[in-house]
Amino acid sequence: MIIGIRREDKNRWERRTPLIPADVVELQRRHGLRFLVQPSPIRVFTDDEYRAAGIEVAEDLSGAGIILAVKEVPVHLILPGKIYVFFAHVAKGQTYNMPMLKRLMDLRCSLVDYEKITDEQKRRLIFFGRHAGYAGMIDTLWCLGRRLAAGGIATPLAEMRHAYEYPDLATAKKHLTDIGRRIARDGLPQPVRQLIVGFSGYGNVSTGAQEVFECLGPHQVNVEDLPPAAAGGQGTASPFVKVVFHERDMVRPIDPGGRFDLQEYYEHPERYTGCFEEHLPYLDVLVNAIYWEPRYPRLVTRAWVRRNYRPGSPPRLKVIGDISCDIEGSVEVTVKAAEPDNPCYVFLAQEERARDGVEGNGPVIMAVDNLPCEIPRESSCYFSSVLREMVPPLAAADWSADFADLELPPSLKRAVIVHKGELTPSYHYLHGNLEAASARADRS
Repeated sequence: MIIGIRREDKNRWERRTPLIPADVVELQRRHGLRFLVQPSPIRVFTDDEYRAAGIEVAEDLSGAGIILAVKEVPVHLILPGKIYVFFAHVAKGQTYNMPMLKRLMDLRCSLVDYEKITDEQKRRLIFFGRHAGYAGMIDTLWCLGRRLAAGGIATPLAEMRHAYEYPDLATAKKHLTDIGRRIARDGLPQPVRQLIVGFSGYGNVSTGAQEVFECLGPHQVNVEDLPPAAAGGQGTASPFVKVVFHERDMVRPIDPGGRFDLQEYYEHPERYTGCFEEHLPYLDVLVNAIYWEPRYPRLVTRAWVRRNYRPGSPPRLKVIGDISCDIEGSVEVTVKAAEPDNPCYVFLAQEERARDGVEGNGPVIMAVDNLPCEIPRESSCYFSSVLREMVPPLAAADWSADFADLELPPSLKRAVIVHKGELTPSYHYLHGNLEAASARADRS
């Protein structure tokens, strides 16, 4: 079996690779697999690094049976009959990727979606979540430093760089640690007494963001202690305060006599109402790291922003680092995605529109939708360390067999969205999305 690794060409920021040279060498040696790597002028692991490891670099991947990538494959570059493995972003019926899905089906390809590689409890097994947290926290602090400076408050946080400008994560964390020590020594200028950062969620994304924030040496408080902490009543030595919000802190039962139950909330969110905005007056920064669907209550609404950001009396909340980056989702004022070199905008509360930068009457929104690409080496190394264990069973499978007879580990078989040009049983619902997309195209 020949396995191709295609270059990433979705945008100029995408420098990741699904398999790093060292792991390719090991797969070739242990499993007798042959790899072809497409040349790339921007990939963080260069063509020469692959060549030096004895891996063939070739433009033409037509000889490969399986083609690995990170992001979606452009429609016009899809090759017939191939097994593609990448983040497809089709399982929710995403309109913008329906043409790609249709093309895969028309060319009788198979598609394995990383996002759907899960265990029996539906927990994802391969992801970049923690790395999104790393980069998202760095960019959020970059925004905070500039927001403070725009208000005449000079702090060492203004020295922060974009995540992609650091050569590696270790350098970024060292720089941030130095900034934290200087602020701990010298304090924060008035009128800022301390900076309180709240994290919504506690999964991989939040864990990565918290790991970066820990470089500043924060003091952690419980949610119930947030109001006195915001009033300066905690007496903490650190100028930075951290608070982590769980589901029970974000919603409450609609039934006045009801008690919060996590499983019930996930299964019946309509029985709950959002209460997260009660916490917002006590935060300087909100880092949003939750998974969200429209059936769940929002964390921040346009209505709250309109009520609270009035001329001459802005609230405490300065920056929302929306790492989740669901457009008009859990943070309703996340109205667009930003680019790594221009990662934020202000949602102007009274005008209800976004303006790039950090100045204006409204919260600064950090909303880069592909954060792991900003730390491509660490992201690629981690992802490759997981994917390398999945490649041998993918390569050993008889992809000519019918789906019912396709022998793959259950975690991988659950991720097969298309097999030989047909939607697999778990994804038949996408026919409706494909038909709707086709009807829209016909009308246009």
